[in-house]
Amino acid sequence: MLTWVALLALVLFSGTTYVAARRKVSVAAGGLPRNMHSLPGYYGAYVALWTGAPAAFLVLMAALFGGRLEDALLKVQPPAAVAQLTHAEQQVFFDDVRAKAHDLQASETVYEGPLGVALAAKTAQARQLELLINYGAVAAAAVLALSGVFLALRRIRPDFRARNKVESWVAGLFIICSITAILTTVGIVASLVWESIRFFQAVPIQDFLLGREWDPQIAMRSDQYASKGAFGAVPLFAGTFLIMIIAMIVAAPIGLFSAIYLSEYAGGFSRAVVKPLLEILAGVPTVVYGFFAALTVGPIFRTGFHALGETMVGGPLNGVGLYLMTVQNQMALVAGAVMGIMLIPFVSSLSDDIINSVPQSLRDGSLAMGATRSETVKKVVLPAALPGIMAAMLLAVSRAVGETMIVTMAAGLQAKMTINPLDTVTTVTVQIVTLLTGDQEFDSPKTLAAFGLGLTLFGVTFLLNVIALRIVQKYREQYD
Repeated sequence: MLTWVALLALVLFSGTTYVAARRKVSVAAGGLPRNMHSLPGYYGAYVALWTGAPAAFLVLMAALFGGRLEDALLKVQPPAAVAQLTHAEQQVFFDDVRAKAHDLQASETVYEGPLGVALAAKTAQARQLELLINYGAVAAAAVLALSGVFLALRRIRPDFRARNKVESWVAGLFIICSITAILTTVGIVASLVWESIRFFQAVPIQDFLLGREWDPQIAMRSDQYASKGAFGAVPLFAGTFLIMIIAMIVAAPIGLFSAIYLSEYAGGFSRAVVKPLLEILAGVPTVVYGFFAALTVGPIFRTGFHALGETMVGGPLNGVGLYLMTVQNQMALVAGAVMGIMLIPFVSSLSDDIINSVPQSLRDGSLAMGATRSETVKKVVLPAALPGIMAAMLLAVSRAVGETMIVTMAAGLQAKMTINPLDTVTTVTVQIVTLLTGDQEFDSPKTLAAFGLGLTLFGVTFLLNVIALRIVQKYREQYD
């Protein structure tokens, strides 16, 4: 609560300094903007930024990391009664300290004897640390704000380059955002690599990448490796790419042809109706698609294949008929088909925007040479829009590879190395979720396998991106 009050006070104070700076420069310039280097708003923004930005940053850092600092200080030199507890018991004890320090009823644990005395002492210490951190951050922010307004207002005069200074702040913000994005990516990759190294120390990497059996439920001791093939990832990637290919077979032609119709053939009314309806599909939660696949599409496919199998029984395709009669609701075809429906708006919307960005002069020139509209689309528009269309397809592929709910509900959980779309399969993302479901400790190959799968999937996706970029660069050169 104190943090939000401090931030609100900073906003109000910064607004006051904004008005004060504008008034000061206007008085100094005689009320004539032509006597100023920049517009009056830049002078106000310069002072407001120096007043509020550093102080707000300090308050936000205290709000984000103050709790961790408090926890670290509480755990320094724990009482003797607490030091004798196990790690899990110590965690429960300090959870009780935080709950009681913040007047929460999250824990009803009652400690007696030395632990009760330690709980009371640590609770009082936690309250003191919280007050110290919060009020210390607010006091330091107030000093920063007052120093900022004092130093900034002294520089305000008509010839001061306020616009350049404000734009430097904006450029700095952009740089910080870029660095944050890069560091986030580096952190994700580093965490995957670190935990994957631990996994590959227990399971040989060749068994993981080339193994054809996936069974992470095997009991393992700390002094033995998994049985050969127990952590083979080939069936998972086979299922992932099988479902992805089926989904793209459905989404790519329908989405691309929809985009061509909307951009080249549809009238204004048709486009205004069809495009929003297509984009509604992008807002449907994936769990809804999963229910649709499990309760509607799966039974329809099973009934159709059973009927087809009954017609084949007794004939030359008797074996195929008997197999079709055993098909169940969960299969790769169901998951891929429903996932393809989900991907249609991704392909259609992006392809439509790319096709509309093709210069009209290319179309006019083709039509002027006697080409029909369909020939213009095939020979001029689509080649010119190919890089963007490839990007749309790549986005759809990435979305298909990372999908979890539809596969879980429509394809099953059985790891099987097959290219038969009527078989039950599973994917990498489904297995990652399965391995990490519930309270897990990352101390065994079973749980660490999730990081190995994630790192491998990251590498495969990165390779697909590189290939797609090379294709885009090759064809873009013809239309620069």
